[in-house]
Amino acid sequence: MTRSVYVTGIDRGDGRQVVELGVMELLTRQVDRVGVFRPLVHDGPDRLFDLLRARYRLSQDPASVYGMDYHEASALQAERGTDELVSQLVDRFHEVARDYEVVLVLGTDFADTQLPDELSLNARLANEFGAWVLPVVGGRKQTAESVRAEARNAYRAYEGLGCEVLAMAVNRVAPEDRDAIAEGLASQLPVPCYVLPDAPALSAPTVAQITHALGGTVLLGDDSGLARDALDFVFGGAMLPNFLGALTPGCLVVTPGDRADLVVGALAAHSAGTPPIAGVLLTLNERPSEEILRLASRLAPGTPVISVTGNSFPTAGQLFALEGKLNAATPRKAETALGLFERHVDTSGLLNRLEVSRSGRVTPMMFEHKLIEQARSDRRRVVLPEGTEERVLRAADVLLRRGVCDLTLLGDTEVIRKKAADLGIDLADSQLIDPQTSELREKFAEQYAALRAHKGVTVELAHDVVADVNYFGTLMVQDGLADGMVSGSVHSTAATIRPAFEIIKTKPDAKIVSSVFFMCLADEVLVYGDCAVNPDPNAEQLADIAVQSATTARQFDVDPKVAMLSYSTGTSGSGADVDKVREATELVRGQRSDLRIEGPIQYDAAVEPSVARTKLPESEVAGQATVLIFPDLNTGNNTYKAVQRSAGAIAVGPVLQGLRKPVNDLSRGALVGDIVNTVAITAIQAQTPAN
Repeated sequence: MTRSVYVTGIDRGDGRQVVELGVMELLTRQVDRVGVFRPLVHDGPDRLFDLLRARYRLSQDPASVYGMDYHEASALQAERGTDELVSQLVDRFHEVARDYEVVLVLGTDFADTQLPDELSLNARLANEFGAWVLPVVGGRKQTAESVRAEARNAYRAYEGLGCEVLAMAVNRVAPEDRDAIAEGLASQLPVPCYVLPDAPALSAPTVAQITHALGGTVLLGDDSGLARDALDFVFGGAMLPNFLGALTPGCLVVTPGDRADLVVGALAAHSAGTPPIAGVLLTLNERPSEEILRLASRLAPGTPVISVTGNSFPTAGQLFALEGKLNAATPRKAETALGLFERHVDTSGLLNRLEVSRSGRVTPMMFEHKLIEQARSDRRRVVLPEGTEERVLRAADVLLRRGVCDLTLLGDTEVIRKKAADLGIDLADSQLIDPQTSELREKFAEQYAALRAHKGVTVELAHDVVADVNYFGTLMVQDGLADGMVSGSVHSTAATIRPAFEIIKTKPDAKIVSSVFFMCLADEVLVYGDCAVNPDPNAEQLADIAVQSATTARQFDVDPKVAMLSYSTGTSGSGADVDKVREATELVRGQRSDLRIEGPIQYDAAVEPSVARTKLPESEVAGQATVLIFPDLNTGNNTYKAVQRSAGAIAVGPVLQGLRKPVNDLSRGALVGDIVNTVAITAIQAQTPAN
């Protein structure tokens, strides 16, 4: 039977989209096919479903998502009664449920619905759907006691109407009251109650949303600037010195368009990072001169300057009535929402209550979700030497919003802050270090000189070497100031991993440093090694790569079944290349009798059951291999790229293995998502104590 979760509320303004998004994230970690059903919908775009469809790559036909619109439902209920309304909605729900393993149901929104007793309607629908119910209670601007009382009443209401209440969620409570509310409800409710504090970044509208709502015209600014959250509004009317003192981080400056001094002053403050602002909103339909706009664009490239026709007073009224919304155009808000949900919800406990079994298939998205979840479970610090690179900053933004790990960014700190401000990224929770001026430089120079004295390295020479961001980051890892390092988006592989070879060195049980790629196919994850480091390993080295790769696979929940690849299978071929693979296979069997391994074996016999039945019918690996070891770099590198391009696989890596502490290399063409995944992998590697 299809499982379903019905997220509902008791009134409008509870911000339950955070909970709906968080539940969807949990479900897509477990199963491949998750459907969405919204019984009743307003006219116009469904912003939340658009977000879910974009973020989780849903292939569901949007027409199947909705039962009917509120006007149709209201007329049907008035003419033919509630039973007929419910009956039709149940039929439409089951049309979705038969095609999916789990369905997330988005309850009514209690906003201009013209439906009597909306809570009872949601309860009845949930019962008819056979769904667990997760009620959400809003706590904004309420006392701790009133929030607790409302949560208790909501539970009794749904439980009294026969619902199976999965858990309760209380959202948007004052941060200072959160713990007291959670402790009180834990003893007062028979089901878990998750309490989420109010998050200003979620309720803050973006500059783009403000521009749309006010019918503004964009004079300056790019997409990154328009995506910034307006966390505060500062109305300019004072003289410049007093005005600058009123600026706050993330504020939107609102000023008449003829106050060029305030426009230039605000953008100059942003450029200096004191403080970074969201943008400037000009009223009265007055626009600065072209000379001022050119100066503004040079002072703070990308920072929005918006013009509106109204004067400051009515504009202020409109601004204070606006609230940020989760939608497909605000992916950073989604990351913030998920980070909030995951910090305050016992996600594993919630999944256990849902009794949703993990799918046998492992899709790329499920693997990526698992990385984030596993990294968050035991938070570590990762150093990113390329702190001034835009892709790295954007990845840092995602990692910090999701609470994946702690971060240290290296580089000129003023440059990092300015670039982050221009991108609307808050790095307040990260550590910024400039190796050139850091007090650690002298210590690291002495340490590196001692390590490399046999190569003639003096302290004076080391003083220059350790100012390099990759050497500095590697020394931080070596000294325990960071747990791992990720670099390579603008540096070569050699520049990234040479310091690790010199400083961190290999584990005692590893003969060489090697690498793997996690190849995320449509319904499974395979581990390919070594496709990035060792050009032509000998039999002993190949055996070491196989053992390391099996260990890495197990660390990431891939059950290792090792195939030692060659151009022949079993005893069918001979020659130096085949003999090397055969010898390596026997070495692994001698060293690790617990590992399931087969070799030499051809790729098709390793992964295709029908071929395996013909070539190696008795093998416990053939046809179901998960770890594939290539005989040399030429074969491995070409194969992973061929599979990546031809089969549409997502290649995550290279992931280095064999070092005492984790250091990983990025492709110079790495996308933001690639960097996020690699940092998560590095954090997970750091969770295993070094040998």
